[in-house]
Amino acid sequence: MFSSGKSDPQNYIHHHLQHFTINLNNLNFFNKNSTLNNFWSINIDSIFFSFFLGCIFLIIFYKISKKLQKKTPGKLQIFIEIIINFINKNVTEMYQEKNKLIAPLSLTIFIWIFLMNFMDLIPIDYLPILGQKILGIKYMRIVPSADVNITLSMSIGVFILILYYNFKVKGFINFIKEITLQPFNHPAFFIFNLGLELVTLFSKPISLGLRLFGNMYAGEMIFIMISSLLPWWSQWILNVPWSIFHILVIFLQSFIFMVLTIVYLSMASKKH
Repeated sequence: MFSSGKSDPQNYIHHHLQHFTINLNNLNFFNKNSTLNNFWSINIDSIFFSFFLGCIFLIIFYKISKKLQKKTPGKLQIFIEIIINFINKNVTEMYQEKNKLIAPLSLTIFIWIFLMNFMDLIPIDYLPILGQKILGIKYMRIVPSADVNITLSMSIGVFILILYYNFKVKGFINFIKEITLQPFNHPAFFIFNLGLELVTLFSKPISLGLRLFGNMYAGEMIFIMISSLLPWWSQWILNVPWSIFHILVIFLQSFIFMVLTIVYLSMASKKH
């Protein structure tokens, strides 16, 4: 499949944009005549690599936490301490309230998204070829953050926390007042205020998820196009500079998602 794709760039690109998917409709869980057939499907590759990278993150940080050295720390411990101090500084500057959840949440979001984005730097044919030859998997995409289902799932999780802190800190009545009496504090503008604030509220998770997805999908697409249009011995001419630039994109997208999460939760935790 991969060799034939090289001679047919369109077929090659189409192949690399397909997920390893299980359609629940085929398992007779749902009516086969349903118009939501395509909705009831699971991208196994995105879920697997998301959990796999999350486990790597947890295992490394757990082992380092159990072997902390104060006098002679190792290079990995120093690197992790730099990351934690960097996250803690941003949380302290942007989140003024006291909350034990925000810093660990920010660290988890930053590292997890960074690892998912970093998968984009692995040559696009390596793991799909291994999956096809060893496991018989025809399609495989290895960048979870290039799957809109993954990015929107993470942003929905942040959105649930936004609602939780709005209700917890402000109370239900005050939260309703906030979305109905702003920006125009007059009963005549009740409906207008509500519509405007609801659009603002729901745009947060949508923009948060789509921003990450769009940037990573575009980066993955460029790697696929380079691989499909150029012979293997000349791909490094474009792959190397794009990879160097993409490292910055990988870091920035992780950082932006983390910063916006802190900002949104900080706004939700303030009393008006």
